[in-house]
Amino acid sequence: MGSVVTEKVKLIVALLALQFCFAGFHIVSRLALNIGVSKVVYPVYRNIIALLLLSPFAYFLEKNQRPPLTFSLLVQFFLLALLGITANQGFYLLGLYYASPTFASAMQNSVPAITFVMASALRLEELNIARRDGMAKVIGTIASVGGASVITLYKGPPLLHQIHHLQADFTSETESSMKMQNRTWGCIYLIGHCLSWAGWMVFQAPVVKKYPPKLTLTSFTCFFGLIQFLIIAAFVETDMERWKIQSTEELFTILYAGVVASGIVISLQTWCIQKGGPVFVAIFQPMQTFLVVVMAALILGDQLYSGGVIGAILIVLGLYLVLWGKTYEKRMTIPEEPSLTKPLINSEENRKAEDIP
Repeated sequence: MGSVVTEKVKLIVALLALQFCFAGFHIVSRLALNIGVSKVVYPVYRNIIALLLLSPFAYFLEKNQRPPLTFSLLVQFFLLALLGITANQGFYLLGLYYASPTFASAMQNSVPAITFVMASALRLEELNIARRDGMAKVIGTIASVGGASVITLYKGPPLLHQIHHLQADFTSETESSMKMQNRTWGCIYLIGHCLSWAGWMVFQAPVVKKYPPKLTLTSFTCFFGLIQFLIIAAFVETDMERWKIQSTEELFTILYAGVVASGIVISLQTWCIQKGGPVFVAIFQPMQTFLVVVMAALILGDQLYSGGVIGAILIVLGLYLVLWGKTYEKRMTIPEEPSLTKPLINSEENRKAEDIP
C-alpha cells in the first residue's frame, strides 16, 4: 500500500511539473513576441532543437521497432506535421500575439471536446445519447464551445484593478475599437490552433496503428514541420537580421521552447500517461490555466476580465463532463478487464487498492 501511495505522489508531482512547464511556455512565448522575435523564426528554432533532442532517442531506443517506410506513410507524416506543427504552432503564435497567455491557456481546455466532435463525425468515437456517458459528452462539448464563444465575443469588466490600470483612461474610441478587434482576431486564431491540435490527435490515432514507434513518429513530424516552416520563412522572413539571436532574452525563450516545451514536456507527458492513463493526465489540464493567470499577472502585468473567467469556467466544466463520459463509457464496455483501464501503478499485488480518481 505504501508503494502505491508513493507512486501516486510521484505521479501528481510530475503532473504539476508538466502543467508548470506548459504554463511557462505561454509566458515565455508572450515574452518572445514582446521583445520582437519573429513569429516564423521562433518555431523554426524551436523545432530544430526538438528534432535534435528527439531523433537520437528515437534512433537508438526504437531501432528494432520501426516498420518499413512507405510513400503513403511519408505523406501521412507530412499531413500530421501540417496539422500538429505548422498550423498548430502558427495559429498559436498569431493568437498569442493578439490575445493573452491566459486566453490561450483557457482556450486549449476545449481541445478534448473539439477532438470528440471530430472523432464522432468520422465515426471514430462512439456516441449514444440514450446513455449517461453519451449525454455527458454532448453537454460537455456544448459547454466547451460555449465557453470559447464567450471568451471570443464578451470581454466584461476587469477583475484585477492593478496600479497601472487605475490611471485615467484617455484612450480614444478608435484605439479602443482597434484593441477589441485585435482581441477578437486573437481568439479566432486560437480557435484555429485548437482545431488543428484536435485534428492532429484524431488523425494521429490511425497513423500510430500503422507506425507504432512514437518517438520516431514524433521525430518525423518535427522534421516535416521544420521543412514546412522553412518554406513559409522563404517567402515571409527574408531579412537575415531577423534570424540573428541578438540578446540573452531571445536565446532563453528559444531554448525554453525547444528544450522544455518540446523535449522535456514530451517525455514527461509520455511517462505520466503511461503511469496514470490519459484521462487522469487530462484532468490536470485546467491547473495550467490557473498557473498562467498567476504568472501573467505577476510577470506580464496582464489584466483579467470577467468574460475570460466565465468562458474558462464553462470550458473546464465541459472538459470534465467529456472526460467523465469517456471514463464511464470504458467502464461499461470493459467491466471485466480492469487492467486495460487502470493506470500501471495499480500492479497485480495492489489491485484492491483504491484507484486514482
